[in-house]
Amino acid sequence: MSEQPAVSDQPAVPARPAVAEQELPGELAEAAEAFDRHLRSELGLSPRSVRAYRTDIAGLLEHVSRRGRTSVGQLDLADLRSWLALQQTTGRARSTIARKASAARTFTRWVERSGRGDRDAGARLARPKALQTLPQVLGASQVIDLLDSAAERAAEGQDPVGPRDVAILELLYATGVRVSELCGLDIDDIDDGRRTVRVFGKGAKERTVPYGAPAQKAIDWWLSGPRSALARPGSGPALFLGRRGLRIDQRAVRTLVHEHLASVEDAPDLGPHGLRHTAATHLLEGGADLRSVQELLGHATLATTQIYTHVSVDRLKRAYDQAHPRA
Repeated sequence: MSEQPAVSDQPAVPARPAVAEQELPGELAEAAEAFDRHLRSELGLSPRSVRAYRTDIAGLLEHVSRRGRTSVGQLDLADLRSWLALQQTTGRARSTIARKASAARTFTRWVERSGRGDRDAGARLARPKALQTLPQVLGASQVIDLLDSAAERAAEGQDPVGPRDVAILELLYATGVRVSELCGLDIDDIDDGRRTVRVFGKGAKERTVPYGAPAQKAIDWWLSGPRSALARPGSGPALFLGRRGLRIDQRAVRTLVHEHLASVEDAPDLGPHGLRHTAATHLLEGGADLRSVQELLGHATLATTQIYTHVSVDRLKRAYDQAHPRA
């Protein structure tokens, strides 16, 4: 891969959010800064993830400061429960409270390991269970309609964006990659001989994901000329380019997915993540084992992947209810 990354159409996300740490006692503010460095340097989290952690932990530290705490070593379970209870009384969603509880446990575990406290105050903190809703997915025939329609439109026009859209849609469905992962792909991340793509996921973790012949055909079409028509001196090695010739951004990918799905009859209005859900569901329905799907999607835990088994069972029950005489 090139050492010079392509310039992106997407605005940079600041690594450090604006947090009113001047209101915190010195030791709390210092701990917040050190935790920020830990997230970025040691855990290698993305700027957006770091920003989410920092926002949550800043709120926690402001809360415990009002409770008279002046250092993170003084944190205890009552402090954490009090903070989460406040979130509930102010109407925060259950999923938001669950995320904040997870951030708090990560922080208190770091407090102990970094020697800033003699115990992990969040070790016994229960995580509120977020209400899980089954993700919407496309049927197999709807996916075919989506991809065929995009290919037909691209073949009829002269716009280089058409073949690009086909390649993006094919690759999203073939691999189930996240939209951020797709936007970060470089040309040499594609191994057309083995039909695999090298993906850098959350926490800068690398994985190799296979894809099929239709996706390879679409990528070859895009690279055979249309990409060159959009390329500019600042394009660099980016696989997919926006109209300005720079690396395509996530917003543009979301927009094109919505636009193409609008032409598919009775299809739900999904974005790129909906194609990721669809790919995972179709893999499991086709007989893939759960751990293989976990590896393909880049999930840290099997529990995250298991939601797709619920999707498959739910669809099976609906089919049973509709078709079985004694359902």
